[in-house]
This record gives sequence, C-alpha cells and structure tokens, in this order.
Amino acid sequence: MTLIAILLPWLSFLLRGRLIRGIVCLLLQCTIIGWLPAAIWAVLDLQNSRADRRTRRIVRAMRNT
Repeated sequence: MTLIAILLPWLSFLLRGRLIRGIVCLLLQCTIIGWLPAAIWAVLDLQNSRADRRTRRIVRAMRNT
C-alpha cells in the first residue's frame, strides 16, 4: 500500500474510502510540482491511519483486561 501511496497517491486515498481527499490529491498530482507534496501527504496519511488503528487495538485490549 505504501508503494501505491508513493506512485499514485490519489488511488491510495480512494482505496481507503476517502473520496474527497482522493479527488483533491488527484487535482494536486495533475501538476508536476504538486506530485511530490501529494505523495508525501498520502504516505503520511497512510502511516497515521495505521497508527490510529494500532492505538484503537491497544485501548480495546486495555479495556478488556
């Protein structure tokens, strides 16, 4: 998924169900200058999403104990 976020940032957002962000990212990526910020944005958002999921799992495990 990280490779998709780097090569096709807009697709990374669309595959994770973030339609508005995907469209904005596609518009940003249409310019050559905007491709790099779009790729960085997609990778950072992917990492934040993974961290949020990990945190929710930890909190759920703590509540069950």
